[in-house]
Amino acid sequence: MPIGVIEALDAEARGIARENGKAIFIDDALPGETVEYASYRRKPHYEQAHLVRVLRPAVARVTPRCPHFGVCGGCAMQHLEFFAQVAVKQRVLEDNLWHIGRVRAEEILPPIQGPAWGYRRKARLSVRRVQKKGGVLVGFHERRSSYIADIQACPVLHPATSALLLPLRELIDRLSIRDRLPQVEVAVGERGLALALRILESPTAADEALLRAFADEHRIMFYLQAKGPDSVCRFHPLPGTELDYHLPEFALRMAFQPNDFIQVNHDINRVLIRRALALLDPRPGEMVADLFCGLGNFSLPVARKGAQVVGIEGNAHLVERARDAAEENGLARRVRFAAANLFAATPESLRTLGTIDKYLIDPPREGALEVIKSLPAAREKDAPACVVYVSCNPATLSRDAAILVHQKDYRFLAAGVINMFPHTAHTESIALFVP
Repeated sequence: MPIGVIEALDAEARGIARENGKAIFIDDALPGETVEYASYRRKPHYEQAHLVRVLRPAVARVTPRCPHFGVCGGCAMQHLEFFAQVAVKQRVLEDNLWHIGRVRAEEILPPIQGPAWGYRRKARLSVRRVQKKGGVLVGFHERRSSYIADIQACPVLHPATSALLLPLRELIDRLSIRDRLPQVEVAVGERGLALALRILESPTAADEALLRAFADEHRIMFYLQAKGPDSVCRFHPLPGTELDYHLPEFALRMAFQPNDFIQVNHDINRVLIRRALALLDPRPGEMVADLFCGLGNFSLPVARKGAQVVGIEGNAHLVERARDAAEENGLARRVRFAAANLFAATPESLRTLGTIDKYLIDPPREGALEVIKSLPAAREKDAPACVVYVSCNPATLSRDAAILVHQKDYRFLAAGVINMFPHTAHTESIALFVP
């Protein structure tokens, strides 16, 4: 059995060892460890391997809290001490910035971190009936597999969601459409929990009765999704509590639908907004552009600070809900929202927004390449006073940062990680650029 010494972790939290110049990526191995491994995929320049045995453990190795860790693909770092996880993500960010973008931030910001467990308020759970495992399974996929992990509880999900996993399995197993229900979207708000069932066939009257009884017993909301995301509709109870989250620091209430994009970790989101506004420093009389604005998660706090805001989002339904939120929170006069495809942004399309003093950009994993290419160069008279970039992918942030620094001559003033998804390899970050 080959033996390797782990030098570092990669972006997927796999240990990296080297043998005759070839990189070996070993699941669940940690930096500083000496391990035995067994390769399951061999390529000319690298191998992927299972961990067989830890011969010399790392000081930061801990016992995973979840008994399903290693099988379930939901988490990748439960075996690593919590604060060491943050350090690893910081290194992933810095390595990406340098190796992809050839840039370094002048200042590394303190990491944004918070609760380690029970933090996840949004999740997409897969559903499959597996008779040899006793019926319906509801959960995340197994590692590197299309199979669904047989989980009975999940310590990273909000406790109310975790407690529903087994009852939900039993409910779906009783439905006539159990083989036509591939997915459940979970959303937990401040005052309630919703389950949106993706259905490929309409439920029968008996199914509907079971769903109503379950919702009443567990005090949840059921939604049904028969087609695309826009087909989601509330099923039971029809009137009643809405999904929402609160930003008390800014006296804001944000309503959302179960399939809307929101930050999954409400505690971290509040700190993230505070950090973003500290970097942006919006002031009365300024015009701020919030690109990829979603529901207005950043737009409305910026407006609350007194600035005028234009929020641009590609999803027209989110734009409508952002407008409703602005109206409900008394900010309709300070913020305007519009739908536009920011992946097709041009210098001309950005100029139609008017004179923008500052930009806040929060793109999906694909990044904001066309937006960044379309921004004025630092030396141009219409250059913004700053660009705050919130990223969920260090690789695309690094690519975009390279354009801002090397082509447009912005200073890369600061960057830091956001531990939005503890125990996973997912690395979010925030960065500040100034002319």
